[in-house]
Amino acid sequence: MAKPIIDTYIAEENLPYEFCPGCSHGKVLGALSNSLKQQSLDPSEVVIVTDIGCVGLSDKYFITHAFHGLHGRAITYASGIKMQNSELKVIVLIGDGGCGIGGHHLLNAARLNTDITVLVFNNFNFGMTGGQHSVTTPLDSITATTTLGSTDAPMDIAGTAKVNGGGFVARATAFDNDLPDLIEKAMKHDGFSIIDIWELCTAYYVVRNDFGRKEMLNYMNGMKMESGILQETDRPSFQTSYKTIQEQASKQKPMSGLVLDTKFSSVLEKPIRIVLAGAAGQKVVSAGNLLASAATLSGLWTSRRADFPITIQTGFSVAEIVISPEPVLYSGIIKPDVVALIAPEGKAKIARLTKTMEESDTIYFADGLGDVNSSANQLPLEFPESAKKEIRKNISALTAGYLTKQLNLFPFEALKEAVRQIQKPKIAEINLGILAHFE
Repeated sequence: MAKPIIDTYIAEENLPYEFCPGCSHGKVLGALSNSLKQQSLDPSEVVIVTDIGCVGLSDKYFITHAFHGLHGRAITYASGIKMQNSELKVIVLIGDGGCGIGGHHLLNAARLNTDITVLVFNNFNFGMTGGQHSVTTPLDSITATTTLGSTDAPMDIAGTAKVNGGGFVARATAFDNDLPDLIEKAMKHDGFSIIDIWELCTAYYVVRNDFGRKEMLNYMNGMKMESGILQETDRPSFQTSYKTIQEQASKQKPMSGLVLDTKFSSVLEKPIRIVLAGAAGQKVVSAGNLLASAATLSGLWTSRRADFPITIQTGFSVAEIVISPEPVLYSGIIKPDVVALIAPEGKAKIARLTKTMEESDTIYFADGLGDVNSSANQLPLEFPESAKKEIRKNISALTAGYLTKQLNLFPFEALKEAVRQIQKPKIAEINLGILAHFE
């Protein structure tokens, strides 16, 4: 069945345009409508995404789908729409102001080669809010915020898209007769396409800068920004590449995650919140993981958090573990029930937490780390005599074994099983030897 011929894609019942007299926006919208007509596109297969600004008034002037969002984010919304339905023709209408505000989105869409078409309504200022200067305002231009002339170097929108890998990049004016054809080429390109369309803001920029249609070409020449198609590549669009990767991934064997099945039982009746506080390199986080995994193997609910600086092998290292017979709804620890201090760095880091502890709580400390400013009961970490030589290198694993024995959270065998299941064989062998000191 032949497609019905649509004479215009403009919703004529909503005309006339609400733009200022002489504004070029209407010309660009007309060119877009003619381009859609040339392509005989089904309006239901076209989505026009508009940005904030004067261009944002364009939503109601088309019989296609429309989406209107936050200032500078139109390219992001359009990318998401295209990812959801790759069959749609997605067109972004954005001003130079929106391009400046959402510049990072422009860079990434070009870099990724996302299959959307961006039409930039570039009139060199923020026309909706009073004619303030934008990222494209030419040098020496008079605006509401550059009354003595702009000193900022203007952004080359097309050039920026070009150097960042945009598949189809062009520059034109609102008065170019072939603008509908150029828009069609952009839309048919498989990948990111953008047309930097120079316009007239008759309300502000034109009157302040003696600027008109004839001066546009002089501007382009003066700023060395040529018109026409600046780049056209055959690099596959992001959507095409991603589909290929998905197809390849679907043929691969899925990764199997670690599953800790219940093998032991526990007598724990209420949640217990444990904090291990040491230094980088002491394997504090690993010890916390062992305790949490052993609890899971014993049919308990657990959560674990780690805190350490971005530095390597220096600074504090803290592990927070919540173990409970019921689901853990909040993984944070405001007041610990048990703290193990194994290094000065960790002690200093959690000083705020230890101050919250009460007489019913317990702080275990390694040599030299006692006398904590806290109401909690304070006890030394007393490792077996046979393990004294292991303290310097493996104090975290020793602490995990000690706490398991002292707190009776779960069977000691569960801790050993956690070592076997979650650690690499060589490390597991070492830690099983350390835990043997408690038996």
